[in-house]
Amino acid sequence: MQLIFLGPPGAGKGTQAKIFLERSGIVQISTGDILRVAVSAGTELGLKAKSFMDKGELVPDSVVIGIIEERIQESDCKKGFVLDGFPRTLEQAKALDGILDKLKIALNHVINFEVPDEELVKRLLGRAAAEGRSDDNPESIKNRLKVFKEKTQPLISYYAEKKILRNINGTGSTTEIAEKVKATIGV
Repeated sequence: MQLIFLGPPGAGKGTQAKIFLERSGIVQISTGDILRVAVSAGTELGLKAKSFMDKGELVPDSVVIGIIEERIQESDCKKGFVLDGFPRTLEQAKALDGILDKLKIALNHVINFEVPDEELVKRLLGRAAAEGRSDDNPESIKNRLKVFKEKTQPLISYYAEKKILRNINGTGSTTEIAEKVKATIGV
């Protein structure tokens, strides 16, 4: 089973991915984790990514997409995977479609966690206080939600047209949301 967990910052994608992985036995693919592993492994794409990361620049789509393509071909992905944090734009989604078509892999579900903005801000500020995260401050939260709406929200329509989008109300306890995921996709 191949899935994408989609939703705004603070929607609980990472938390729900971990719960789902324990239940299903498939792997989570996080772009941030992949970049760090590729850089430390010294792969060709990892070295390209490092050159941008060392300058404090965003890693270009072409490099991130190449790393995703390499990662989903690894043996631990044969049972399935959850993409968390990718794709973030329509261009990335279309590139992913091309990779999956080439590899003859079907994307089964895109789980979209729907959470009101007020709840997202509350969660992110709570996470900042608990974890001391400097990127979860009111100014950056407002900007991250704006970027999500501009860049990532169009993916909701894109995957709805493909008939693989599954909207889940992302409010409630972690356990309640995990049960909604389970009921929605049957795992």
